[in-house]
This record gives sequence, structure tokens and C-alpha cells, in this order.
Amino acid sequence: MTHLRVALVHGRADPAHDGVADYTVHLAAALDRRGVDVVDVPVDPGPLGLLRAARHLRASRADVAHVQFAPSAFGFSGAPGLLGDVAGMPLVTTLHEYGWWSVAPKVPDAVWTFLERRRLADRETGRLVPRSAAVLTTNGDHAATLKQRCGVEAGRAPLLPNVEVDRDAPDRATTRRALGVPADAELVVFFGFVHPVKGLRYLVDAVARLADEHPALHLLVLGGFTSLALPADEAAEFRDELTAHVAAAGAQDRVTITGHRPAGEVSAALQAADLAAFPFTAGATLKSGALLAALDHGLPTLVTRRADAPPDPDLVDGETVVVAPEVRDVDVLETGLRRLLDDRDLRGRVAAGGHALVRGHDWDALAASHVRTYEEVVTACAASC
Repeated sequence: MTHLRVALVHGRADPAHDGVADYTVHLAAALDRRGVDVVDVPVDPGPLGLLRAARHLRASRADVAHVQFAPSAFGFSGAPGLLGDVAGMPLVTTLHEYGWWSVAPKVPDAVWTFLERRRLADRETGRLVPRSAAVLTTNGDHAATLKQRCGVEAGRAPLLPNVEVDRDAPDRATTRRALGVPADAELVVFFGFVHPVKGLRYLVDAVARLADEHPALHLLVLGGFTSLALPADEAAEFRDELTAHVAAAGAQDRVTITGHRPAGEVSAALQAADLAAFPFTAGATLKSGALLAALDHGLPTLVTRRADAPPDPDLVDGETVVVAPEVRDVDVLETGLRRLLDDRDLRGRVAAGGHALVRGHDWDALAASHVRTYEEVVTACAASC
């Protein structure tokens, strides 16, 4: 195939406040570098947004439409689930979020199971998954859920670190001084949008509990509070709540909250840290660009996993990360941090294993993989039409 025209379908979120939007911008640029003609198709929530997107798609004369799906990106509207029926071209869907939502939560699970097994509709994406010629997921957890529900084998579109390693970053001591962090601190960093579901209150408590054993222990909360999922007024309230929680834990002198920082400063802070921790209350997966950034920066990393969730095939305890096998639990976070703090060999092993997960991945390689998928879809459609 000599030339491809791809309609990139996405929500209207600000890339500075939403990970999927940021991913879409980078993917579009990488596809453009490979000579793909990318047509930008933003979709507003609701039926009118769907109709406008349908008109835009048909006018684009694209070879394939590629939907970047996350419920929040489309305002938790079920209307984009009909894009597959109105696109008028082969459809590829990337599932950035999957396994927790429903377009119609009052519909019984048994009804959804009936529809999904017959590939008539999917509880989270409506008609997107059933009408897609190819479905991509960013991690194994989503792929397994999709396979179980719909019998669909997903391709892999791995996320990439959302902050690149800055080779020109200041040295650790300089960065720590700029952050107001003691030079001799055992520095644990959380990075990413700060939100109540990220489990930070439990992490603060775990750090406070370890103060006697590790008097130099310090937590750096690195990231902005305002995001698509947390509007400015709610973000300000949560920052006040988190600050109060730090004070109540008696940890004011061992917790630093930075707010949003430019990418270069984030990379410098990650390079100045000793450990990373992602105590997400839904459990961590490789759909987190912030987690991937920590791994890419070579940090030994602690993650949470829900007790009722299957093990992530990539996040292996003691090999690529240290796993706290429960969420919303200070005890397991304390134990996980202690394991890393007290075992130099474990830190080295999981740092090397985690870094290997992201080594060699970049936007150009991801774009090349997408182009192969598009070509396969277009060729198969031409053969069947």
C-alpha cells in the first residue's frame, strides 16, 4: 500500500490535563513522520457530537478510522459507541480504559454477557468493539478482560513513558536543593496527576509509620492536581485535604508536594529519587504513562494490585516491580516499602527488570506497528467487499 489516510478519532480533552489526549497528539505526530495522512476528528459528547463526527468522517475519505477510546474522553456518553455504524470505513479501536464502566449500568450483567458473546454490543464501548476490524489494548489486563467477555483477541498498543529521560538534567544534589528535599533523604516519589483514586493518603501514612526505622525517608508528590478527571475547584479541595492529611499523620517534614512541573523538571526529580510508588486504589497496570516513566528512569518501583484481580503478566513481584497485593491498605504499602528500602539486591533487580519493560519502545516503533495494523485492516476489507 503506497499511501494511507487515517482518521484519528478522539475526545476534546486538553493534552496537558489528560493522558489519552497527550498520547493521541504524540501518535498523530509519529504517524505523520511515517508519511500517513492523519485527519483529526474530535468528538463532542452526546448525539450531536456523534452526528458531527460522522459527517467529518465521511468527508475525510480516509482509508480507516482509528478511535482512541476512554469513557472520560467522550464525557461518559454512550453515543460514540455508534461510531462503528456511522463511520462508513473500516474501524480500529484502541481501548485506553476497560473493565470498570458501563454505558447502561442498570442493564443486568446477564444481558450484557448475552450481547457480548454474540458480538452485538459491549457494555463499555457500545458497538465499537463489535464493529471494529481490529481492537488494540495498552496492557495485558485489558486484553484478558476483552477476551473473556467478547472472545476478541486484541493486538497490543503499549503506552510509552509520558516523560522522557532528560540526559541534561541537573545532578541529584542540585535537583534536591531546588525541591527543598534533604540531600541525604531516602526519596520515594509518586508521579502523575494527583487524584483521590491514586491512593496517596495510604502512602503518606505508610511513610509516616516507617519514620522510626528510616528517619531520612521522604515522599515527593510530583504532579498537578487539575485534570480531566478532577476539575480545578475539586482539585484545589483535594490538595487542601491531602495537605491536611499529611499534617494529621505528623509527616509535614517528610512530604513535599510540588504541583505541576514541566517535563524537564519532572525528569530531573525522577533521576533524583531512590524509589517510586504507585498505590492506585484500582491497582496499577502498564496503562499508566507515569508508571512507565518511573520504570524508564530506572527506579525500583512499588505498585498495588487488587486482591481479586489476576496478576499482571508484566508487573511481576520481585522481578519488574514490588507488588503490594491489596489496595487501600497502609499495612501492605508499609511492607512493600520496607522490602525495597531494606534490600539493595531487590532494588537493583526490579529496577533492571522494570527498565527492560520499556527499553527500545518509542513513538516511531509504535507508529510503524499501527501502520501494519491499518494496512492489514484495509486489505482484509478490500478482499471481503
